[in-house]
Amino acid sequence: MCTMRAVSYAAYGQLPTLGERPDPACPDGGVLVRVAATGVCRSDWHAWMGHDPVPLPMVPGHEFAGTVAAVGVGVARWRVGDRVTVPFACGCGRCAVCRAGDTHVCPDQTQPGFTGWGSFADLVAVHAADANLVALPPELGFVEAAALGCRVATAYRAVVRVGRVAPGEWLVVHGCGGVGLAAVALGVALGARVLGVDGSAAAREQAAALGAEATFAPGRDLVAQLVEATDGGPHVSIDAIGSPAVCADSVLSLRPRGRHVQVGLLLGDHAFAPVPMGRVIARELEVLGVHGLPARDYPGLLDLVTTGRLDLGRLVGRVIGLSEAGAALAALGGPPAYPGVTVVDLAR
Repeated sequence: MCTMRAVSYAAYGQLPTLGERPDPACPDGGVLVRVAATGVCRSDWHAWMGHDPVPLPMVPGHEFAGTVAAVGVGVARWRVGDRVTVPFACGCGRCAVCRAGDTHVCPDQTQPGFTGWGSFADLVAVHAADANLVALPPELGFVEAAALGCRVATAYRAVVRVGRVAPGEWLVVHGCGGVGLAAVALGVALGARVLGVDGSAAAREQAAALGAEATFAPGRDLVAQLVEATDGGPHVSIDAIGSPAVCADSVLSLRPRGRHVQVGLLLGDHAFAPVPMGRVIARELEVLGVHGLPARDYPGLLDLVTTGRLDLGRLVGRVIGLSEAGAALAALGGPPAYPGVTVVDLAR
């Protein structure tokens, strides 16, 4: 039996450890990807804590880039050696939703690190490869490509596709971690006027470095401060944290006909968070959700990267080796130690 390096956990909250695991089987219609780099994401932390239950034991990781190592029966578009990345939510490729191109909200989706073993490993299986794989341009390195992950890709969906941010509009980003900083950078790239909100001074500094015109710390007067700073409220406001209080502040700060985009996960006791619907009705606000980016929409994001309008390198906070991945995942439960995205380079 062939084995690979993998970081895994056998119980919720148990520190993930590096060891040897059996190589995954290459699925029919799918591929095996040899992982070159993978992101460390708070969504994996939620699964590790049991907030989003997963089958155990589990290998976490869902933001990755690498090369195709094996091709299953029925795959038409991909060959061994192709440089690829993958949306974190992979569609079945067969249903009406997938046929419409919306693979990221497929009712029968698979998610590495959640429905099956993920990318904190040398190899990861990807189902329905022809519907889900994304080719990487040759000039994009694997560490930067892994930073696309769910965070930059989700931020692109939130800012560009769902939030519909236009040049000159005010965009407020609540939570300047990985996805929030990506949203700041994308808003700036699109010509929006961007404000950042975060409790961490380091995160606020990073948002300002990426082009935010001003930053704010959460507090009782935050809504009034944002309304004043944007001359009546932002056009678009993003909750990139996942908190009932943040969601409410985001909605309450919007100008009439504004758009609230919920990106941060609301799980457990927060799954049915109250939303100030009176304000939504009176101001005809839009309340929108985002769940990743389908493979069909990656070309627009990659174009921003390859033309230099979006510098992924500035979003990477640190690069670590696979032996450090378990501790880095566990640390996501505390205050951010590093701004930006942590990426595991499997060559280290």
